[in-house]
Amino acid sequence: MRKKEEKLDSRANFTHNGILGGMMLEPQRIMSKVGAIFIPVCDIEKAKNWYCLILGLEPNFDIIAGHLCCIPMDNNGLNLVLDSKIYTKDSYFRTPMFHFNTDNIQESFNFMKDQGVEMISDIEHGHWFNFKDPDGNMLMICKC
Repeated sequence: MRKKEEKLDSRANFTHNGILGGMMLEPQRIMSKVGAIFIPVCDIEKAKNWYCLILGLEPNFDIIAGHLCCIPMDNNGLNLVLDSKIYTKDSYFRTPMFHFNTDNIQESFNFMKDQGVEMISDIEHGHWFNFKDPDGNMLMICKC
């Protein structure tokens, strides 16, 4: 019990910086910025081409170490990291772990249907829909 109390007592040295109810530990150990989202995929080359197609990107990103492909997002350094080494038949996303943004939800929905993407939902509440990538990962597109 004593060690737990010491850990809690060490949190008393906060400075006002807008985190944890206006407080942040010093020094900052973890940045409030996501650097990458890993997506398990079966075939790295096929996945790279598919994600580039739906995102409107040229599929010219390198395959690293035979199993990774980093696709930069227009989001302050955020990357999608496709990874075939972490893929198993049970490792796919069963619920959306993030969403892609759109300015036109109907146009995005129609585009995905036209690409033959497996749609999981219709447009819900005029703002979002779910679909699956070729490896079964559930993803979302949202008009925010």
